Amino acid sequence: MTEQVLLGKTIGFEQISIAADFIRNRLKIKDNASVASVAAVLGSGLGAFAQEVMEKSKSTVISYREIPHFPTSSIEGHGSRLVYGFIGETPVLLMEGRVHCYEGYSAGKVVFPIRVLQALGVKSVVLTNAAGAIGDHLEVGDLMLIQDHINLTGDNPLLGPNDLRVGPRFFDMTEAYSKSLRELAKKVGISQKLPLKEGVYIGVLGPCYETPAEIRMFKTMGADAVGMSTVFETISARHGSMEVLGISCLTNKAAGLSATFLNHEEVTEIATKVSKRFSNLLFGLIPEIANRHEY
Repeated sequence: MTEQVLLGKTIGFEQISIAADFIRNRLKIKDNASVASVAAVLGSGLGAFAQEVMEKSKSTVISYREIPHFPTSSIEGHGSRLVYGFIGETPVLLMEGRVHCYEGYSAGKVVFPIRVLQALGVKSVVLTNAAGAIGDHLEVGDLMLIQDHINLTGDNPLLGPNDLRVGPRFFDMTEAYSKSLRELAKKVGISQKLPLKEGVYIGVLGPCYETPAEIRMFKTMGADAVGMSTVFETISARHGSMEVLGISCLTNKAAGLSATFLNHEEVTEIATKVSKRFSNLLFGLIPEIANRHEY
């Protein structure tokens, strides 16, 4: 099989298997055994959750640079390491940081880690990000459950020949973000007195922030939050039959909706301030998601 067969101009099934086998060997888990049923991808400024898991459980940390074929982030606020730990008795895989097309990676390379999680037996993935608030019902510091997304990148990680070992050529995206996982997240949020908003996420390529005119257009299109990640990961996760829960940490009002200019330092700062509430949510939520897979 050539390198172009699976991930649209990037990496094929054999490379995914090599990366997954490397991780299993490091974790001393038998061949083809599921490593964890739940994984989470931690966006800008949200990596503190991984640190808390490491402090509370016996964990293994693997740098992305060590994993064969794994892409490495160059963005501040993305730790570029895979953490395997436990919440109580529940095993979990955490990606501390992700890569983006604006770093020079193809869409297929961006989703390579999602393919590896799939190969490791993950059934549900929590995709988190920092995003700009567009919807009138949203404020800076809110956590927003993603109901749906709009892919405005002009790209798709599945371009090119398809490999049926990973997923079908054509598949449904009616419920890209699991309704049952959103309901479960809201239930956990209520128990923690943490209100969770909902909305539509629009994904763009970046790296520049949007213009006010673009934000007005996005709002007309039905978008509630905007960011530069997540949509490719969701597409590939659903292609591989994984459930997706998307959570946006709203770190700023989108361009033209406040008097301040946007910068990455502010995004990271606000995400860090929200990180305790975010971590508490995931500590309560991930075991509940895992429990669903036992029945």
